[in-house]
Amino acid sequence: MTYKVSAEDVKNFSFVEDDTVRRILSNVATVLATPKGSVPLYREFGLDMSFLDKPEPVARSRMVAPVREAVERWEPRARVGDVDALSDPARPGRLVPVVTIEIEGGTL
Repeated sequence: MTYKVSAEDVKNFSFVEDDTVRRILSNVATVLATPKGSVPLYREFGLDMSFLDKPEPVARSRMVAPVREAVERWEPRARVGDVDALSDPARPGRLVPVVTIEIEGGTL
């Protein structure tokens, strides 16, 4: 089954999801929403944000590899397909990572 997950989806999940698919989706959203280096004693966890503060077209292209690597590293049960970003016209320059993932045998 294929799902789209963004960094903003983190608010739609809890850390105690009973369903395996929801737990995987929650983990992916958490990875996307967590800047690498921001978790004390677990500095490697999260997304490398080196694409920040670049012009939007540059940031979009430089974001793909770190997003793919972070999701594959921290949630190996999810296979990453497309990597994109949401932009908000009300907040120019803000990109929210979005991934399409596949979870084998996953249904909600």
